[in-house]
This record gives sequence, C-alpha cells and structure tokens, in this order.
Amino acid sequence: MKEVPDIIAHNLKILFIGFNPGLRSAATGHHFAGHSNRFWKLLAASGLTPQLLKPEEDHRLLTWGYGITNIVARPSRAAAEITKAEYQAGREILKDKLRQYKPQVACFAGIGVYREFIRQPGIGCGLQPVCSVEGVADFVVPSPSGLTRILFQDQLVYYQELLGLIK
Repeated sequence: MKEVPDIIAHNLKILFIGFNPGLRSAATGHHFAGHSNRFWKLLAASGLTPQLLKPEEDHRLLTWGYGITNIVARPSRAAAEITKAEYQAGREILKDKLRQYKPQVACFAGIGVYREFIRQPGIGCGLQPVCSVEGVADFVVPSPSGLTRILFQDQLVYYQELLGLIK
C-alpha cells in the first residue's frame, strides 16, 4: 500500500490531522476517501469550504488555507493496527511539521488522534486549553469516520466552531 501524500504549506489557517490513511485512501491516493467518511460533507455544511469536494479534489484545500496530514503515514484497515512505536515516531514527526509549517490551528480529526498525540486522558472536543506547539492552537473535532456514533448535526457544531476561530 502506498502512503497518501500530505497536503501542506506554510502558514495554513488549519492543518487537519487524522490517525492514518485507510485502505481506500491508500488505494486512491486521497485523504478521507472512505465511502462512509463524513469529512468532506462536514467541511461544506459548516462553510469551511464553499462547496462539497470529492476526496480526489483534496489538493484544493490549499486554496482556502487548509491542509491535511496524519499522525502515522502508514495506511491500515483500522487505527487499532497502529503500533506504539509508530505512534511514538509519528508524534515527533507531527510536532516537527507543526513547528515548521506553523498553521494557525492544528485540528485533530478525532479525540483518539489528539489523545495519542499529547498522551493525556480526559480530552474533549473543541478548542484545547493548552497548545502542544507554541503559536499553534489545538482544536479537536469528532472523528468523521462513518464508524462514529455521533450524529452529523452534533459533529457539525464543532466544524462551525472551528470556522469561527479562523474568521
């Protein structure tokens, strides 16, 4: 399986961060490509993008000052397949990316992703009280995976809050 390339640039408004690419993302080479993944619908419904994008249009996020990366680059069927060693290496790589590219907001697509990054329990969605990298705000949205039990409307609230941070 091939890795899915980052969509990243300096001084982004938002850098979205996932666990790792799923199998469909690896097969297509595009982020959040799973058929049941809600990421693209949430971006459009919240007003973060002016239209609904398809995963193969993920590069267009740079137009609005957004990017995407993952805490672990290796694709897998499920995040449960990621090893402790991969997370450890991924944390350091991600910290380096945040320091180098300096997005305004690091938006973690799921509580679990953020928990793996900062290694602390008791995480909730929304703006986090502490920045893990100086000058970069940490924000957590519910996982857009189709496996999540959180209703679309409840997820949308956090994407709308995120939009309010960058306006």
